[in-house]
Amino acid sequence: MMTLIRPAFVLMIFLTLVTGGLYPLLTTALGQWWFQDQANGSLIQQQDEVRGSRLIGQLFTSPGYFQGRPSATSDVADNPMASGGSNLAVSNPAQDKAIGDRVKALRAANPDAPAQIPVELVTASASGLDNNLTPQAVLWQVPRVAKARNLSVEAVTQLVNRQTEKPLVSFIGQPVVNINELNMALDALKDK
Repeated sequence: MMTLIRPAFVLMIFLTLVTGGLYPLLTTALGQWWFQDQANGSLIQQQDEVRGSRLIGQLFTSPGYFQGRPSATSDVADNPMASGGSNLAVSNPAQDKAIGDRVKALRAANPDAPAQIPVELVTASASGLDNNLTPQAVLWQVPRVAKARNLSVEAVTQLVNRQTEKPLVSFIGQPVVNINELNMALDALKDK
């Protein structure tokens, strides 16, 4: 019996050291070496101040800022410690009410926008932390932002077009706009 336990115990200790110590250290070192920005959270810095992350959305409520997707993360919007969707089915009355409330709020805040609201502005993502929107969803908000900032619709539209990130190959993905970076560019545009 002892001859079976000793090799199993040695193998357990060896695999614990490899998978619990060596492998995490190696992946951390390689991540810091090859992908330092991503490994450190893809932070957005402005004048030596961290303003957010390129990977995690932020809650913007002022009419002078573009708003991202609704967040379904616990009691605080865009909380990275509570990532997850609402897990409500399409047929769930609570989901219908939440979408209806968001539609009413968006129409009230964006009276000059087209009647059809892009679906991503009223539905939360699976992670609840989306930082990107399609250009169509961003352009839908342009009249409100331009009016709140006393800028022309054309100037704000040009800014959105400059901030649109296109995929390397068109069939691999769709163009997106990072809301955090767009709002920072909007602040810089106003400062000029």
